[in-house]
Amino acid sequence: MKLIFSILSFLLFTSCASSKDVSFAASTPATSQDVRTFLGILLSDSVDFIRWNLTINDKHYSLECNYGISKPNTNGFMNGGGKVIITGTVIRENNIYKLINKRQLLKLVELNTNLLHIADMNNNLLIGNGGWSYALNIKTPVASDQLRTKTKPFDIKDSLHLVGRTPCDIPNVNEPGQECYKLKWSLKLYKGTNNESGNYYLRGSRWYEQGGLRSTWKMITGKDGRIIYQLNDIKGNPFLNLLKLDDGVLIFIDTKGNLLVGDHDFSYILNRE
Repeated sequence: MKLIFSILSFLLFTSCASSKDVSFAASTPATSQDVRTFLGILLSDSVDFIRWNLTINDKHYSLECNYGISKPNTNGFMNGGGKVIITGTVIRENNIYKLINKRQLLKLVELNTNLLHIADMNNNLLIGNGGWSYALNIKTPVASDQLRTKTKPFDIKDSLHLVGRTPCDIPNVNEPGQECYKLKWSLKLYKGTNNESGNYYLRGSRWYEQGGLRSTWKMITGKDGRIIYQLNDIKGNPFLNLLKLDDGVLIFIDTKGNLLVGDHDFSYILNRE
């Protein structure tokens, strides 16, 4: 009996020791009713963004969120904002995480080991806005081109408008020595003869004074059938690559196909407007 008890104790100890905290951070919009209900934020409250600190350990999570109206020219809140702290259980089904808060449920789609994305009850990725996305970024990222979701190309009727704010570290965009806190994006993809190529008009932090950037784009099918929208520069050379995650969400990838990982302020996501 003592031997059996010792073995069980050892297995329990090693099991607990093998699990570790995995922490994510983000700032997201506050437009989703599912998100507000889960966090206990009244729909009548004036809130435009939420800052997340989420830690997952095996079947449990702890979550701390600050929320409120953004304070101009800062990454903080007017009058300090509000705060909610939640702990609960996690149910994982394939690449879907279900966070349980009493009778409330929040779904997160695991894009890869670095990125989670808040989803609706049908597992569709929530679409953000020009200020924030619904992606959560791991605090200690490791370069990864892994993608655990699949999608189809856009069916572009005439044009497609994408907006967002991202960190500055994007290949071919940030200039060495130039001070930068964030990049603003407004991208219009215009349909050509089909859904696989056309022209684009890009306005953003780097191109405001130039009146924007105009050139061509084309759709590329990458490994595992992933859909990539490649923007070419004015000379026709590959310039930027956006990987489609869902019908309303794309993410910047680097030249090796790695999904870029953001921070507690911004993700490398563009949202369909």
